[in-house]
Amino acid sequence: MAKRKVVIVGPAYPLRGGGMATFNERLAYAFQEQGDEVEIVTFSLQYPSFLFPGKSQYSDEPAPQGLRIKVLINSINPLSWFKTGNYIRKQKPDVVIFRYWLPFMGPGLGTIARIIRRNNQTALLAITDNVVPHEKRAGDVPFTRYFLSACNGFITMSRSVLQDLKRFEPAKPAVYLPHPLYDNFGPAESKADACAALNLDPNYNYILFFGFIRAYKGLDLLLQALADPRLQQNRSIKLIVAGEFYEDATPYHELIRKYNLQDNLILRTDFIPNAEVRHYFCAADLVVQPYKHATQSGVTQVAYHFDKPMVVTNVGGLAELVPDGEVGYVVEPQPQAIASAIVEFYTSDKAEILAQHIAKYKKRFSWSTFVDAIYALAKQVKP
Repeated sequence: MAKRKVVIVGPAYPLRGGGMATFNERLAYAFQEQGDEVEIVTFSLQYPSFLFPGKSQYSDEPAPQGLRIKVLINSINPLSWFKTGNYIRKQKPDVVIFRYWLPFMGPGLGTIARIIRRNNQTALLAITDNVVPHEKRAGDVPFTRYFLSACNGFITMSRSVLQDLKRFEPAKPAVYLPHPLYDNFGPAESKADACAALNLDPNYNYILFFGFIRAYKGLDLLLQALADPRLQQNRSIKLIVAGEFYEDATPYHELIRKYNLQDNLILRTDFIPNAEVRHYFCAADLVVQPYKHATQSGVTQVAYHFDKPMVVTNVGGLAELVPDGEVGYVVEPQPQAIASAIVEFYTSDKAEILAQHIAKYKKRFSWSTFVDAIYALAKQVKP
């Protein structure tokens, strides 16, 4: 098969890791594994300061090895959009894959796509993480429509996003592809080694909330669940909160004080670098995603990689990937329901059985399958 040329447009190094940058870099490696030529075109400025809730947009980790990453796009500078579009257009790639997650990016990415398509050779695809955003703002609909109308086809990683997409683009080809496995955080390690790396006592049972802390992710529900008398009676259980606050932390600290949870919590609320991710998952017995609403979550696929059972709420696409009773628990987004699942996990002695099911179930989430499906869609829409 002839070598194909692929460009991925979206977050990547030197922007900090987190879900999309990590995904884009892992996807680039997957294309390279198939023998293709790949470049990621990323942002010099992703968010203006008023839109970025974290401490820094830029990574202090080493650059990923063996990837071509071009820093070009300034999200608020239209001149950079034209420069980027022309840079990619002249390369005449077989496929360009945009990551679309926020309407704010619609004008820039939509303009870049329109310039690229002038070469009449490139299939323009978009992985749409969100079509209807979690936090709504003025301009969401026109910005999203402007971007989507410039693309030839779409990939969604949850069926709920596919439904949202069809409201904007009912006629264009679109496929649902489950989020592939995050297998790039290193091998699993023993709980003892993970706890040693994190300076934690290995004699406790740990549940894990992982990722950026935003209102829709439901950490407040999990804190209220932790206050459930059934969990309070078991002093061996502690919650690790690992991830940076992307909103005001005050309401969470008020809940911690209200329910006197200080002794039940390990707060690691700085940005978690990729090199430390495995320690948190391997220290934990159970990963909890108490989201109030969601599309899909890369946290699920990290948990799969480390064979960790999960509690997820029945919102968005989470339940699609976590068969209830087989690899974890699917519950309603309510503190009592979340607490009941945690209690069930620790009292039923099912941890080993769930882990065995996970080891089998996760085999379907391969990157090669994801790449093959992208190429099939590109062939369908190619000019």
